[in-house]
Amino acid sequence: MKGIWKPSALVSALSITTTYRPPGVERPYDDVIHERDGLLRYKWNGTERNESTNRSLRSAMHASVPLIWFFGVGKGIFRPEFPVFVVGEEEDRQQFILDPSRSVNSPQSKEGVEELPRRYRMIETRQRLFQGVFRGIVMRAYGDHCAVCGLQQSRLLDAAHILPDSDKDGIASVTNGIALCKLHHSAFDVGILGIRPDLVVQVQPRIMHERGGPMLRYGFQEVHGKKISVPSATAERPRPDFLERSFLRFTELGEVA
Repeated sequence: MKGIWKPSALVSALSITTTYRPPGVERPYDDVIHERDGLLRYKWNGTERNESTNRSLRSAMHASVPLIWFFGVGKGIFRPEFPVFVVGEEEDRQQFILDPSRSVNSPQSKEGVEELPRRYRMIETRQRLFQGVFRGIVMRAYGDHCAVCGLQQSRLLDAAHILPDSDKDGIASVTNGIALCKLHHSAFDVGILGIRPDLVVQVQPRIMHERGGPMLRYGFQEVHGKKISVPSATAERPRPDFLERSFLRFTELGEVA
C-alpha cells in the first residue's frame, strides 16, 4: 500500500509513504533502486496521469520541492527519510524517479540524471536512503538488543550487515542483518567474531587463548559457543547462506592471522 499526501493548502505533495510488508510478501528493499542509474522509483497513485496526487508529485518535481518519505519498517512503524526529491518521470511505466541526495536543480545529463558510474550511484543511494530504514527494521525485529550479549542500550547498538553493501547480495533486508552492540559489530566486521549458519558464535582461537581483563573474558571468551538470539518470526531470521559466506571469510581470516 502506498500513499501520496498533499495538504489542501499546498500545490505540491508533502510526503510519500511505502507501507511495510513482512519478508516473503514485500519486495526486496534493493528492488526500488533501479539497476541502470541507481535512482529510486515510486509508482503513480492508480493509473491516471492527471490524478490529483500524481499531479502534486509532478508539481514537486518542477518546483524542486523536498519530500518526506515514510518507509515502513514494521507494522504501523515508519522511518522518515528527508529530503527526497522527484527528479523525473517515466510515464510509460507510470512511475516517478526520486533521488535522496540532490534536487532537480543539480547538474544533470541529457537523460535527467547525473552522469555518475552506475555502481557509485547504487551505493550512494542505497546508503543514503536505506541506512536508517535498515536500522529501523533490524532493531524492531531484534527487540532493540544485541543478538550476542543481550545489551539493550539502543545508542550502543548497530544494525550489522551479514554481507556488506559492497557485496552484490548485500541487500538492505532484515534477513541480511543482525542487531549487535558496537563491540561485537566491530569484532564481527574485522573477523574476530563469527556466526555459524547454525547461529552459534565463534571467536578466533588466538583471542580465546589471550589473557586480559573482564572485557576480554565476558565480551569474547564467554560468548564463544553460545547461540545468538534471533527474531521470533522465522521470515526475519538471518539467511543461512549469507551466514555461511560470512563465516567462510571468518575462517579464512583466522588462517592468515
